[in-house]
Amino acid sequence: MKDLRNNKYALNKEDGESEPEKEQRDGRQDFTRGSVLSNIVRLAIPMTFAQLINVLYNIVDRIYIGRIPDHATLSLTGLGVCFPLITIVIAFANLVGMGGAPLFSIERGRGHGEEAEQIMGNSFTLLLILGLALTVLGYIFKTPLLWLLGASSQTIGYAQGYMNIYLIGSTFVMVSLGLNSFINAQGFGNMGMATVAIGAVMNVILDPVFIFVMHMGVQGAALATIISQLAAACWTLRFLTGKKTIIRLRRRAMKLAADRVKRILVLGLAGFTMSLTNSLVQMVNNAALQTWGGDIYVAVITVINSIREVVQMPVQGITNSAQPVMSFNFGARRYDRVKECIRIMAFMGIIYLLAIWGLISLFPEFWIRIFNHDSDLIRAGVPAMHIYFFGYIFMGLQFSGQAVFQALGYARYAIFFSIFRKVVIVIPLILLLPGIGFGVHGVFMAEPISNLIGGGACVITMLKTVYYGKLKVGAHRDS
Repeated sequence: MKDLRNNKYALNKEDGESEPEKEQRDGRQDFTRGSVLSNIVRLAIPMTFAQLINVLYNIVDRIYIGRIPDHATLSLTGLGVCFPLITIVIAFANLVGMGGAPLFSIERGRGHGEEAEQIMGNSFTLLLILGLALTVLGYIFKTPLLWLLGASSQTIGYAQGYMNIYLIGSTFVMVSLGLNSFINAQGFGNMGMATVAIGAVMNVILDPVFIFVMHMGVQGAALATIISQLAAACWTLRFLTGKKTIIRLRRRAMKLAADRVKRILVLGLAGFTMSLTNSLVQMVNNAALQTWGGDIYVAVITVINSIREVVQMPVQGITNSAQPVMSFNFGARRYDRVKECIRIMAFMGIIYLLAIWGLISLFPEFWIRIFNHDSDLIRAGVPAMHIYFFGYIFMGLQFSGQAVFQALGYARYAIFFSIFRKVVIVIPLILLLPGIGFGVHGVFMAEPISNLIGGGACVITMLKTVYYGKLKVGAHRDS
């Protein structure tokens, strides 16, 4: 029999709790202590900055590319064609990171440190396998996919140039994004922010060097991105294998176990589906806009997607910071704190999105000029912005409902509503509305309609099945 005294996770005889978990409950990583609001805010501030910084990887690329002499708009459009493929890589990172991290937090809340370690180790192995597979498959299918995604004879060269280099770093992207969730899940929000900031700052510095000084154009932007992601991945691994983390990434935990992998992937399907459906919508958007408006409208949706990524980062930071707090308290059976967390998260997200909707409605041209000064693009983009972001507040409902389902392990609901909003509502509307009299503007109308219907259905289901269902019943049973 293994000597329990030599086991890092040996149970403390007095309280039945493992030593690492005992340390956690005595420190600030115990989310059952302190006010729920302070726990969320303590994570939300660094995580929001981390989310915002993370967007800089691609946003900075677009800002610089939008200022390339002579062919800025075509280069920007070529990069926009690549977005769905980049989103697919992110989808697989979310499959593992957003599946493993909530399970990891729940096991921590239960005091099961060894199982939490195994979940993180298995997640790392999955990230490596999927990253390498995506690189190989990407090189095989990238050219026909780029044509399918809305490339034209004028933009295909820019799109291929970017993807040829970006695919080399797919594994770096997977590791840095997927494992960073486990840093945040342990309560190290500042370290999670620093991990992302390292890569983003490098990208900001390297982009102008490769794009303008070395005259590499879109290829230079891709090279700067993968070098930056490599640095971020190395830093993430260094922290998770070091002494400052609570639960370390260890080689002994990296051997895949079928049941554990299944749990990670099933729960991660929600985040994966969200990203994959985003990719599908981008594909259909690009193809429809190329048909009804040409390259200029593909450039418009590229700019709109860039703006959307920036402005929704704070609300994603709020929901992402609330998730480990909800998961930990759910595992600890503190259902009253879980419900309080849901209320705070929803209120903060809705108020923020209301303010953003107002700013975009009042100053659309300002946002577009951040990325491009082409007069034709601005003329087409302003009305498209008004349509696309109309009623953006309803996205807060979708974010809140999805976050609760994800944090508490209700994978089937999270997956359903990801598919429902994007595949059942958005994509059919994109294909239908332009042909019944709305023209190219019909493509942009699909988003606000889906926000209202999909977001409303998601939050109503969450309230009925979780807030007034599982949490209420669980609290009654434990009382």
